[in-house]
Amino acid sequence: MRSDDGDTPVIEFRGVALTYPGPPPVRALHPCDLLVRRGEFVTVVGPSGSGKSTFLNIAGLLDSATAGRYLLDGIDTAALPDRRRTALRGRRIGFVFQAFHLLPHRSALENVALAMLYTEVPRAERLVRAREALDRVGLGHRAAAVPGRLSGGERQRVAIARALVGRPSLLLCDEPTGNLDSANAASVLALLDELHRAGMTVLVITHDPEVAARGHRTITLHDGRLSA
Repeated sequence: MRSDDGDTPVIEFRGVALTYPGPPPVRALHPCDLLVRRGEFVTVVGPSGSGKSTFLNIAGLLDSATAGRYLLDGIDTAALPDRRRTALRGRRIGFVFQAFHLLPHRSALENVALAMLYTEVPRAERLVRAREALDRVGLGHRAAAVPGRLSGGERQRVAIARALVGRPSLLLCDEPTGNLDSANAASVLALLDELHRAGMTVLVITHDPEVAARGHRTITLHDGRLSA
C-alpha cells in the first residue's frame, strides 16, 4: 500500500551494503544509512569506481542489497519476491539515463505511452497520460515527431516524460546531461528544477560539479563508502 504520509521517506537505507561474491569477495557498497525525504532534490557524486552505479542499482531496485534493509515509500523491499519488486519499481520509480533509450521508429507520444504497456492502464488512457506528460515537459507540440527529428535536449525531455507518465514517487536520473551540449543541458536542468518545485522527489547521479550544485543536498561516494 502506498504511503502518502509526508513524514515517510521515499528512500530509507538501514545498513544497506552490497558485496559481490569472490573469490575474493568485493565490497561494492559499505554498510550505509540514508534518508531521502519526499520533495527533496538530492545529487550523488563520486569519482569513477566510487560505487555510484551500485548505489543507483540498489536505489532503483535493479539489484538487491546483500545486507541491511531498503524501504521505498515505507515498503521493505527486501521482504518482497522478485515479481513484486519489479512491480514496485515500475510504479514508484521513474528512470532517466544518459542515453535516451527511445525507440527510433516510434513517435514521442508512442515512446512515452509504451512505458505503461505492461500495466493495467487501458490503451486510450495511456495515450491521454502520455500526452499530458509531454505537455508537462514542454513537448506537447512535438508528440508526433520520431526521435531522429528531435534535438538531444528534446529527446531527453521525452525520456523524462516517459519516466513521469507512471506518476512515480521518485525520479532517478543517471548523468541526465551527459550526452547534451551546454544549452540543452541547461534546459534539462531547468526542467528538473521545475519538477522539483512542483513536489517531485529527484535524485541525480552525476560527475559534473555544476549539475551537483543544483541539488539541495549532495551525497558523496568514495571507494564504496557513502557520506550524506
